[in-house]
Amino acid sequence: MALTTDFSRIEVESRVADYHARQDYSGYRIVPARHPWRLVGTVFAAVVIAAVVYSTATNPRWGWGVFAEWFFSEPVLAGLGRTLLLTVLATISGSVLGTALALARVSKSPLLSGLSWGYIWLLRSIPLIVLLLVLNNLGYLYESLRIGLPFSDTVLIDYPMVQLLTPFGAAFLGLTLNQSAFFAEIVRGGILSVDQGQLEAAAALGLPRRRQAFRIVLPQAMRSILPTGFNEIIGLAKSTSMVYVLALPELFYTVQVIYRRNLEVIPLLMVATAWYLVIMTVLSIAQHYIERHFSKGAVRNPVPLPFQSLFARFRRPVSQPVATPAARKTGFQDAVQLRAGGAVRIQAISKSFGPLKVLDSVDLVLPAGSVTAILGPSGSGKSTLLRTINHLERVDSGFIAIDGELVGYSQKGNTLYELKEKDILRRRADIGMVFQSFNLFPHLTVLENLIEAPIEVRGVSREEAIRVAVELLARVGLSDKINAYPRQLSGGQQQRVAIARALALRPKVLLFDEPTSALDPELVGEVLDVIKELARTGTTLVIVTHEVGFAREVADTVVFMEGGHILEAGPPSRIFNQADHPRTREFLAKVL
Repeated sequence: MALTTDFSRIEVESRVADYHARQDYSGYRIVPARHPWRLVGTVFAAVVIAAVVYSTATNPRWGWGVFAEWFFSEPVLAGLGRTLLLTVLATISGSVLGTALALARVSKSPLLSGLSWGYIWLLRSIPLIVLLLVLNNLGYLYESLRIGLPFSDTVLIDYPMVQLLTPFGAAFLGLTLNQSAFFAEIVRGGILSVDQGQLEAAAALGLPRRRQAFRIVLPQAMRSILPTGFNEIIGLAKSTSMVYVLALPELFYTVQVIYRRNLEVIPLLMVATAWYLVIMTVLSIAQHYIERHFSKGAVRNPVPLPFQSLFARFRRPVSQPVATPAARKTGFQDAVQLRAGGAVRIQAISKSFGPLKVLDSVDLVLPAGSVTAILGPSGSGKSTLLRTINHLERVDSGFIAIDGELVGYSQKGNTLYELKEKDILRRRADIGMVFQSFNLFPHLTVLENLIEAPIEVRGVSREEAIRVAVELLARVGLSDKINAYPRQLSGGQQQRVAIARALALRPKVLLFDEPTSALDPELVGEVLDVIKELARTGTTLVIVTHEVGFAREVADTVVFMEGGHILEAGPPSRIFNQADHPRTREFLAKVL
């Protein structure tokens, strides 16, 4: 019986070995897939290209001798120079004016926004050739430009319009006005493409509105602006041919004058075409390099540009300060500079979004240095309450104060004055915020993310800001990621950088809006460990979270919310073991 069993086992093992041997494909010959239609298409394209080249090269009527004679002639080069000058000047002035119009269009001022819309509507409606002719005949409508003192006969400037608005001046002004109207809508589209979270993150750091626009929003918007923007610039270079109606000898007008004299129409038109091709090629190369510059941080592994590696060899490496050994080993345990928490008082605040009342007469007092966890079902108003503390959401009624100083108002006697946006931004620096979706600035490196607000808002020197940033990155365990871009980091690493960025301003209060909800389960622990260490530093922490076990371990106070109300607040031992409100007990029974 045993002999039969051994024989069966040997037979099975033999069959398994034969099966695996048959599945070994290492010795097989691989035949690549064939795509005959690709070959047919390639041959057809090659034949067409060869036929066109042969036809243009051998047909004497193309007049290549005449083409060569006039290509570098003095009149053509002079006309080319005017074309290039008009293109450069109108591009710069049209882009600057268009950007200003776009910013005015998205501003909160109805007058600015309406004026910008009216300008864009009018200039996009008028054909360029009509605009040029009107400007060239402006001297008929206004004989001179006069500037004088109001309500007097004193004239300071009186200049004839014909001398002021020469054909070149009319061409430059017309191209600028036309270009700015179209470019304004391109810039506005780019601004609207930037994620709203980027604006909120910049505002939460207290960055001034001007800095938000030119350092955070526009650099990110450039990725959307550049492709269509360069199309406009290329169109502008070709639109300079329209100024022939002003008898201005740019490239196309110069070629026209020449072929009307020698009747060599095709060769002279090819001269203009070739020069336009050169201009478009240069612009296309410039577009490629500029797009790559503004795509920093957009891809994980960017391909080096031509000569980029060569230039990098001659670049002097930038030395970075090194974090102290204590910062690398102890995390936040010895972070004395973070031990100045602020007391938070929330008094009868209410907030509605249309007919929906999200917060209803909420009262809460959080002592300095305390750790508060806010729990509750989705839609209970937790995140909105958090956002009202740093005034990202303006309350409809009620007040919030940090260390006795009202958020959003200044007090003079018994009167409260609502602060302007720039003053609110300045005060917001004391209230750091960490978003659930990180909201790091993707076009800035980790180091640049950390030093931006301290330099701009606190007025810290760049050297000091870098020193603090290096120290904070060491404390969150990311010293080796100092020059990385956010998209090159994992979710947990991005959230730790976001925490370090908020701490770089040394805020009195630090807000966490569900800091682990966007993370994979295995990354949650590394973020929670950082927050646990922060909880022991003396910084006031307010955490909206669904991590009930974490709240039980870290929080001094647990707040339970539902329907825009605080149903219960107290120490974790009571809330989790002997909650007073039945809805609190019901909720905890489901999540514990």
